[in-house]
Amino acid sequence: MTYSPDLADIRFGCGLSPVLAPPRDAQALLDGVLGPDTMAGRFPIESFETFNTRVQGLRDARAALRKAGTQETRKARREVIRKISRAANNARADWAARTLLRWTHTETGFRERLVAFWADHFTTVGKSALLRYANSAFVESAIRPHVGGTFPEMLIAATTHPVMLDYLDQTASVGPNSPAAARRERLSGMNENLAREVMELHTLGVDGPYTQQDVREFAELLTGLTYRPDRGLAYLQGWAEPGAETVLGKTYGAEPRLAHIHEALTDLALHPSTADHIARKLAVHFVNDDPDPDLVAHLSARYRASGGDLPQVYAALLEHPAAWAPRLSKVKPPLDFMGSALRALGVAEAAVSGLDFPAFRLTFFVPMSLMGQPWKSPSGPDGWPEEEAAWITPQSLSARLRWAMAVPQTLCDGLPDPRDFVGQALGGFATEPVRFAASAAESRSEAIGLVLCSPAFQRR
Repeated sequence: MTYSPDLADIRFGCGLSPVLAPPRDAQALLDGVLGPDTMAGRFPIESFETFNTRVQGLRDARAALRKAGTQETRKARREVIRKISRAANNARADWAARTLLRWTHTETGFRERLVAFWADHFTTVGKSALLRYANSAFVESAIRPHVGGTFPEMLIAATTHPVMLDYLDQTASVGPNSPAAARRERLSGMNENLAREVMELHTLGVDGPYTQQDVREFAELLTGLTYRPDRGLAYLQGWAEPGAETVLGKTYGAEPRLAHIHEALTDLALHPSTADHIARKLAVHFVNDDPDPDLVAHLSARYRASGGDLPQVYAALLEHPAAWAPRLSKVKPPLDFMGSALRALGVAEAAVSGLDFPAFRLTFFVPMSLMGQPWKSPSGPDGWPEEEAAWITPQSLSARLRWAMAVPQTLCDGLPDPRDFVGQALGGFATEPVRFAASAAESRSEAIGLVLCSPAFQRR
């Protein structure tokens, strides 16, 4: 293995910074994942437990509206509902700003990259009422605390989280032979979405060794799992399908229990096909769209040997020579591009956190959408694409160029000398054509934009 500090920050971190030194060795990268989460403390994002108070407030406001008598009272209570919804929508900008600031100021960039990787692996887009704004809260509660733990723990936390249950239509899934169905309390029936996506996307993979019957029985096992604003995660035994369920040849208890769901999720997490699936996804995300088969096999073997202990899997990634191939081949998605640009520029906290919602929307949300990655809104449960063709399009490149030329000068109290900025942003990956373009540009803002849009900066 040939360790490179610059490559470590570019490929495994959030990019080079003019004020923060890159990790000295691979162990420092791992220590950053296992040590104190300083960025979560410095730039806090609302947990789901806190966000859920907004959901309860909206539920109470709607109940009050139903009881309102006069037209004037109804108008006032509708305004309360609008304010709650507007506040949650506007808070998205605050959480996005803090996400970008974490990237800008972190000394443990590998942690931030892993949070983003696992958040995409467990893609959620809330559907109901305020839950459509709860994606950041989901990540903060279900993903971030587990990046240094085990995959079984993360899988259970993500799968049983209220936002995931809402996204994959689990909250109204009822066993067809359950007491609730017999009493006709619920008429929507059983939904297989969560069971299918857990197997296909989160664990075994699209080509995993499961059948439609496995999906069906796993879905029956999951019935009863739901969400109530006043309780959070809830397990309603009266909704659960009675009888034992057999998934991948293993039978889970005849009496419905939440513990049986946890047991099944743990078994799926530890399946050899899950090891292969996770190993390949990590290798593709961090190293190459067509990763070295030996690297994938090395990661999978460590996953299986460690029981899905994620730090050991990360260590396997960082110790393999293929992970340190000097060629930068992965294209940064828009959010990563913006975050690494802010980091390279050393943008101050106040420059981002001080933007009001309309300004933040124009500075970040709109350009991200034009680049092809609207904030927290992937088109499906498989998350954002990895292949470069998804990000290298005429519209995306045009939007990246416009953002790089215009935004840095609005966020920086004086742009850096372009000749110095080449080294700040690219380190040992600065090329002579980029140095020439930076020195020959007509203005400082144009020079900075050319560096940020160079292939060397766009890739990692």
